Amino acid sequence: MSLDALRGFDMLWIIGGENVIRNLSKATNIGIVNVVSDQMEHVAWDGFHFYDLIMPLFLFMVGMSIPFSVSKRISLGDSNPRIYRHALKRFAILFILGMVSQCHLLAFDLDKLHIIHDTLQAIAIGYLISTLIYTQLNLKMQIGITGSLILIYWIILTFIPVPGHQPGVLEPQMNISKYVEQMVFGRFDDGPAPYTWFLGSMGFVATVMTGIFASTIIRSDRALSFLKSPNLQIHKTILLILTGLTLVVSALILNIWFPVIKPLWNPTFVLLTSGISFLLMATFYYIIDVKGYQRWAFWLKVIGMNSIAVYMMTDLIDFENMAQVLVFGLKQFSEAYYPVILSVAALSIIYGILYWMYKKNTFVKV
Repeated sequence: MSLDALRGFDMLWIIGGENVIRNLSKATNIGIVNVVSDQMEHVAWDGFHFYDLIMPLFLFMVGMSIPFSVSKRISLGDSNPRIYRHALKRFAILFILGMVSQCHLLAFDLDKLHIIHDTLQAIAIGYLISTLIYTQLNLKMQIGITGSLILIYWIILTFIPVPGHQPGVLEPQMNISKYVEQMVFGRFDDGPAPYTWFLGSMGFVATVMTGIFASTIIRSDRALSFLKSPNLQIHKTILLILTGLTLVVSALILNIWFPVIKPLWNPTFVLLTSGISFLLMATFYYIIDVKGYQRWAFWLKVIGMNSIAVYMMTDLIDFENMAQVLVFGLKQFSEAYYPVILSVAALSIIYGILYWMYKKNTFVKV
């Protein structure tokens, strides 16, 4: 249940939670609310805000789901070829949904079309390659491949120059990853946006693989020798925490020379966000699955169990416009707080739909 709840926590900010915080900040101008509101937007280039964690945490949890999914399919008698066909089908669906979401596919205009520019497409790439790695290689090789991807990407960004420039340049429109992006996608590149997806795919795969490692820890039946506690779940929680702290500290040290840059999905960003994801997973796992405090997280589970459906709904439907039909009469009484009321109403409509789907056992799977 902790995985579904954490997925719901992650999705909460995408589907309208951030709008509630931002509007509350504008209405109240309270210091702590302003600080939280500042964290509800992406940094322009280098650095890190909480909102920059949303996408990598999603990829991390996709990785966590892979061992459970593959194990279930094997238990039902699926062979590796059947597992790969399913993974390829899921890749295609997610990639096309991503093109619908943010690549202007439905505009039917080649001048507006991007090949790749969406979280679902990053998930598709990371999921497909990570599934192959997980099913073909043992744990040591999986760790080796993941480390190699991070190292190779660092070498490319640091030592291979853009023609006519010094190596190691990391500017939004001047770096080797952006240069390769424009070479590969040409007119279908996402233009002035600083994000890169082709070489960045190494970072996507590495992020998904760290989720697989977290899942491997939770599924393990081996205890930590230096702990006296007989509770295996406590051992798993501690190992999740230790792994997370190791990754975060490594990222902070590497950040001295190689800054965190989300648009490049660079190695420092992978280490930092994966480390934080480990720590969040440890927290949710300990509270919900180890201690058994589950009731408080039910509403997050409702969101998390239909994450793909709600992602596409909020991207394609203007829920604030719908909410305005219901609450517009409160504007005359609420003044500066009306945007807060409107964003809460929109979020409530979304949650109402998800709750209805949950009660009807309607879960959109890809």
